[in-house]
Amino acid sequence: MSFWTGKRVLVTGGAGFLGSHVVSALRKRDCTDVIVVRHQEFDLTREDDVRRALTTSRPDVVFHLAGLVGGILPNKERPAEFFYTNLMAGTLMLHYSWKFGVSKFVAAGAGCGYPKDAPMPLKEESFWDGFPQQESAPYSLAKRLLHIQSVAYRQQYGFDSIICVPGNLYGEHDNFTLLDAHCIPALVRKFVDAVECGYRTVEIWGTGVATRDFVYAGDVAEGMVTAGEIYSQSEIINLSSGVETSIRDVADYLRAITGFDGEIVWNTSRPDGQPRRYFDISKARRELGFEPRVDIRSGLERTALWYRAHMNDPELRR
Repeated sequence: MSFWTGKRVLVTGGAGFLGSHVVSALRKRDCTDVIVVRHQEFDLTREDDVRRALTTSRPDVVFHLAGLVGGILPNKERPAEFFYTNLMAGTLMLHYSWKFGVSKFVAAGAGCGYPKDAPMPLKEESFWDGFPQQESAPYSLAKRLLHIQSVAYRQQYGFDSIICVPGNLYGEHDNFTLLDAHCIPALVRKFVDAVECGYRTVEIWGTGVATRDFVYAGDVAEGMVTAGEIYSQSEIINLSSGVETSIRDVADYLRAITGFDGEIVWNTSRPDGQPRRYFDISKARRELGFEPRVDIRSGLERTALWYRAHMNDPELRR
């Protein structure tokens, strides 16, 4: 019998990107009673809506994955919105999960919450050693505070909450709208659209030398579900690939995967962002038996295939 058999599990953001992968991982582990909280029905920045979501579902476990996310441009244009939405939703969901007697609360933190100048690879013990990168600080600091709340509620109430910190997520169900998308979904869309529409150039911001720790969302979802089963500490835990990959390498992979034979134009007037970022995942390996299974090439193939199948959906064409 699975740990999840007979448990009621509420997943905020369960119809979104990471949430859809977590729902899939739960169902693979025989969790048949999954309640998905959608933003069209519940505004998680409002106490009444949070209480209503928990009252109607009465879950044993909560995965909090809802939030306002986006790339550098929307973070710079709407910093107050990113701060308020993520702070309120996280704070209220953790607080009322405790108040409603939830046995375990699992949430996704923000990899960009690490200090801008933290040594590589990023280790959990350096999470609070400095200020994060300026462009996304309102978002990442709002998410950072979930860790403080987790520690405080465990100390005072014995509430079992866990904050997992994913690397640069990508995969099926991502946000491919160009104004809001993160690096990989934006590049996947550009390369697939170029091939489908016969464009001869693909423009990419920066020089391509910056590196990131890209991790397939399905791998992170499996790690979070395992954490929900066996991890009971308020110390954060990194869930990523542990591999450093340059933007230029991603572009080369996508050129081959999509069959694009035109020119890649590097717009060096645009910033590269943080020069390097990758994560130490030794703690996740030790505590969870976590091991990423999908390498970057295979993950990009899956993501491009999914985008190509859904590229004409109105929501993806914005």
